[in-house]
Amino acid sequence: MNDPGKVIVALSFFGSIVYVVRLLVLKAPWATSGQTRTTRDVLVDDERMTRLEQAVESIALEVERISEGQRFTTKLLADRAQADLLRAVSASEPNRHTTPH
Repeated sequence: MNDPGKVIVALSFFGSIVYVVRLLVLKAPWATSGQTRTTRDVLVDDERMTRLEQAVESIALEVERISEGQRFTTKLLADRAQADLLRAVSASEPNRHTTPH
């Protein structure tokens, strides 16, 4: 049936994995968030937040510029297509202004 040696090795292996993962989780920075933060940590976070806000604002401005350019290009293409269509229609119609001799 089951070899007791294999069962012991498997249990030891999984027990070791659980132990290592537990140690890593307990030492992780997010696991220690319950501790009080120093003033330096708060200042660093405020500086990072300020830089992040500035970056988001500049990205928003660039996206707005891109969308304005897109609208302008779309309008130009639509106007051009309409002009091409009018030229094609007027070229296919017989000239009404000429009188037969």
